[in-house]
Amino acid sequence: MTGDPIITIFVQMRIEDTDPRCLVNCFEPGKVAAARMRLEQDESDIKAVVRIFDVLGNRTRLRILLALASEELCVCDIAHALNLSISAASHQLRALHDRDWLRMRNDGKMVYYRTDPQKVKQLLCMTNAFLEARIAQQKAG
Repeated sequence: MTGDPIITIFVQMRIEDTDPRCLVNCFEPGKVAAARMRLEQDESDIKAVVRIFDVLGNRTRLRILLALASEELCVCDIAHALNLSISAASHQLRALHDRDWLRMRNDGKMVYYRTDPQKVKQLLCMTNAFLEARIAQQKAG
């Protein structure tokens, strides 16, 4: 193929389609190796941050957290507040509770939920500290 090398690369990527990685030679192998090593070292923190953003990136779960920020609500009331089925609300509440973002209280057959503000603050602070540290490394370097 002739012509613009960038276009040639994209055309080759589409044609081969079995390996979507960049077809350009690695220009900075030392930097690439260092980046891979840093990512490997950060893998457990990365997984924890992804888990946090998985919660915050879901509109329904974020709305539930906000609804519960000011008061405790039962599953039925959460479903009504968010215009969800009880099953859908319960599913999202379970995901939040399993990640320790919520506390639950049983009162007979009723189940009430509220946010765990200390846990939420701790998780957000940990995420913020992790990201700030990595960005500070970049600025310093």
